[in-house]
Amino acid sequence: MRRLGLLVPPGTLCVAVPGGGYASLRPARVAESAGRAERGICAFADLTGWVMVPDMRASEIRQLIRMKPVELDATRRRLSACHNIDDLRAMGRRLIPRPVFDYVDGGADEELSIAANLKAFRRWRFQPRALPEIVTVDTSARLLDRDLPLPLALAPTGYTRMMHPGGEIAAARSAQRHGLPYALSTMATTTIEDLARAVSRPPADPDRPPGQPDLWFQLYIQRDSGMNKDLVDRAAGAGYRVLMVTVDTVVTGNRTRDRRNGLLIPPELTVQTLASIAAKPGYWVRMLRSDPVEFANFSGARGYTIHRTGDLFNPAASWDDIAMLRDRWPGKLMLKGPISPSDARRAVSLGVDGLQLSNHGGRQLDRAIAPVDLIASVREAVGPEVSLVVDSGVRHGSDIAVALALGADACSIGRAYLYGLMAGGEPGIDKAIDILTDQFRRTLHLLGVRSAAELRAHGRELLVAP
Repeated sequence: MRRLGLLVPPGTLCVAVPGGGYASLRPARVAESAGRAERGICAFADLTGWVMVPDMRASEIRQLIRMKPVELDATRRRLSACHNIDDLRAMGRRLIPRPVFDYVDGGADEELSIAANLKAFRRWRFQPRALPEIVTVDTSARLLDRDLPLPLALAPTGYTRMMHPGGEIAAARSAQRHGLPYALSTMATTTIEDLARAVSRPPADPDRPPGQPDLWFQLYIQRDSGMNKDLVDRAAGAGYRVLMVTVDTVVTGNRTRDRRNGLLIPPELTVQTLASIAAKPGYWVRMLRSDPVEFANFSGARGYTIHRTGDLFNPAASWDDIAMLRDRWPGKLMLKGPISPSDARRAVSLGVDGLQLSNHGGRQLDRAIAPVDLIASVREAVGPEVSLVVDSGVRHGSDIAVALALGADACSIGRAYLYGLMAGGEPGIDKAIDILTDQFRRTLHLLGVRSAAELRAHGRELLVAP
């Protein structure tokens, strides 16, 4: 007989196993329970004992105990433990030095806008339809004359290779695999041309072939007007489809965490950096094996603190700059910022094709209005034909549903995919997108709507005002 080590408390019912037979510390109990054992169940009425079974073959044991396969790949093992965006955030925080994590996670001044952005999405409540007889739902959407499998885009983020060597290329490839747009930042650590070449190469994984790349370029209006024209012309020449002009960075927000940390681009070896190397060796091994992190689209822009990068931007940017860019840019033109209804109408009158409602994720003007609270009024101001995207606070597929129900065409994520990048590189971004996709699809099904288009058209009937 072999003791399996399963301690049986009094009154426990034991399921019969191949080979048959049960025993307790008191043989009489087994005899009294023999009739039950023959039927497949044995009860120990008043004492604790060990379940005993005859020697069994390995194949018989496998029928009783299903062992979870051991995942040897550390990245896949980490990501398998992440089930929502907050899990990816927690994992990234464990792996990344604090100054880098703070750059992603932090905001301006008291960081009130960060909290308010999340709260603004979560205060809405759904009123689902009953018994809608829906078998499958269609999550596809149309944005700026292109069909997307999901109403989602990956927002521009600066210094992305500081978080993981994959950086912007990893994000663009993940977006491409999922059929989603990716926007490259002016402050990227990968050049406009290198990114375009990277997404045009054959896929490394033939099981997940890429779709047609949908590249957007985000422009901060520079003090040097010649630089603005050069960046725009380079993006057009490299095949970018959309130019996104950010309008809320005439000066840099007071990002307290970054100022306290003294974060530099490129990173410099300081006492704090050396301490970080000791605490997060995996991060630094990756970074030291990759190309230096620098402002890829500028020449000679080295040694800038995050706070001082605003010195490059034009504090006197005006609507004349938007008109000039409209004349120069051959593709779709978007404005990005906390755009009011009156500013939205003015933008459309200048030929702007779309608006991304954004308060920079709470990183510029603290206490700025949450972008989700602008959707309804801006939609009313510009009508149904202007593309409307919202970011700042999107952490769940239900947030995407709320945005569409209020009148947006899509959402855009920044921190959500950067948490994935920090947690697992390119596969981590895949994980973030897959999480949001699954959540959005389930939300549509539970709401009782057949498609994202139906939610966009009739969503106000399914929302309960806060």
